[in-house]
Amino acid sequence: MRMRTVISCRPARKGLLSAGVVGSLLLGITGCGGDGDGDSLPKDYKVVAGTQLCGGDAVSADAAKALKVITGSSRFEASEEKATIGQAAEDLIASSPSATRTEDICRVFTPKGTPDFQLRVTWRLADDAPTDDPAAPKFTALKMGDETLAAADMAYVYFTCRSDKVPSASDGVHLVVGVEHWAMPREPEGNIKALKNAYATVAHSFSLAMARELRCDKNGGLPTKPVLEPA
Repeated sequence: MRMRTVISCRPARKGLLSAGVVGSLLLGITGCGGDGDGDSLPKDYKVVAGTQLCGGDAVSADAAKALKVITGSSRFEASEEKATIGQAAEDLIASSPSATRTEDICRVFTPKGTPDFQLRVTWRLADDAPTDDPAAPKFTALKMGDETLAAADMAYVYFTCRSDKVPSASDGVHLVVGVEHWAMPREPEGNIKALKNAYATVAHSFSLAMARELRCDKNGGLPTKPVLEPA
């Protein structure tokens, strides 16, 4: 008989588990809602459609369909209350106008009791607009914003925001919004082109929502619909 120790049913969302929590888990906490015991789920646990994630104004209908391509699911754990574009915009406005570390906008999780899948959606400020240097081979460059790079497990949209809400130099601030499959590195499975398009569509949706929230001039040069043709 093999002994199975379950440490966690979800990746840690913020920081590391404390030693005490880890000890408790190792001593036998193994249930996380996938065994039919409804009492193991928090009372406020909710499962929502893709368009309701991250505050309800960040994921377009196209992006919700793209999330299904990426995760295989059309339903997701409800986002944390402050995991919204509005909060991310406030954090950006309050930040230094120089380059910053990568910050979370939102995390997307498939529901408990289904195969684990986590996406991390982030923003950061960059010192400059993208250069003409070639991207890594895994990426396809797309015609959105200053530059959009799409791979089969991530995508990044670079755009410039000029706005009275964002104190900056006359040429605006350079923003990068990213969507990544948050997991151990491995080769993506499935239709690579479809996955690249799906990640680019989700990244575009969050980028456009951020540009609108910040009142960026001409939405930072972003199109209203994702453009998936290679640059």
